[in-house]
Amino acid sequence: MGVQSKRAGERVTASLERLLWKRLRLRINRDKSAVDRPWNRSFLGYSVTMHLEPKLKVAPESVKRLKGKLRILFRRGRGRNLRKVCQELSIVLRGWVAYYRMSDVKVSFDRLDEWIRRKLRLILWRQWKRPRTRLQELAKRGLAEACAAVSAYNGHGPWWNAGASQMHQAVPTSALRRLGLLSLLEEHRRLACSS
Repeated sequence: MGVQSKRAGERVTASLERLLWKRLRLRINRDKSAVDRPWNRSFLGYSVTMHLEPKLKVAPESVKRLKGKLRILFRRGRGRNLRKVCQELSIVLRGWVAYYRMSDVKVSFDRLDEWIRRKLRLILWRQWKRPRTRLQELAKRGLAEACAAVSAYNGHGPWWNAGASQMHQAVPTSALRRLGLLSLLEEHRRLACSS
């Protein structure tokens, strides 16, 4: 409900609380109810932008929850075939993006796609374990021998290497798609066109 000031909002909330208790014996959940600006709140996993004409977007808490769920899948995928991990991921991602298909703001989908691809490259990097194996795998995937050697022996951690340009070149997005990875952004566009 829209009101002009926070004070007015608190008065309306208090009167609604009294009415609900008096007539229906219902209590308002204070954690879920608040007097605040619409863009600071979320409802059913959605939030709105601060624009004059607000647009629906995925709430930040929803993105956090999805990342938490996906981290479990990534941990299980460390010693497994990447194709199977991508297929498991796609099942979860397809359901998630279908729920948020009404979102007008697409930046969450794009950022999640980047994060997921980096996590998959991280799994590969860890599976390659030794620098010599990393050198062979990078070279096998088309990286110049000198560039592959620098990357394999650079001393940076797995997360850094998963986001490095060498890994992007060796394991491009197209290769991950061939393994069955679903793009949230493309699926969102597909769903938006079909509705």
